Amino acid sequence: MLSKSCSRLSGKPPTTISEAKATLAQRACEELSIHTMLEEELLYPAAQQALPDSDKIDVEEAYVEHFLVKTLISKFETLKAGDKGFDATFKVMSEMVEHHVEEEEQTLFPELRKSSCDLRTLGDKIAKRKAELQSKLDAVGSRSVGDKTATL
Repeated sequence: MLSKSCSRLSGKPPTTISEAKATLAQRACEELSIHTMLEEELLYPAAQQALPDSDKIDVEEAYVEHFLVKTLISKFETLKAGDKGFDATFKVMSEMVEHHVEEEEQTLFPELRKSSCDLRTLGDKIAKRKAELQSKLDAVGSRSVGDKTATL
């Protein structure tokens, strides 16, 4: 299954398990870096504006979760597949992201749907910014892992 996932991401089958893990981690870090930037630049400010008095939505908690995920992403700048701690770091990062997504889907998004937030316009802004960030990533080449938010 890992091998198939990596083949889809890189366009060619990996030759080793370590290569497959490295490819998966690289792509995950790239996607997460773009995702966190989109949320921090666009989604969270919109949520804070649309839901200023909400006791259900804690955007500050989301920022902390992003910080922790970015910290784990940065570990992949020095960790290589097969190194001690690589698998554990990836597992913890994946679990944190799953928790974060679950909170957004169960709490933030339903509250935003009920608010006066123009979700169509917000979605258009997010899509445009995502295309810009992906274009920048493609221009520098998606070959290294790690948090690249400062360079995008």
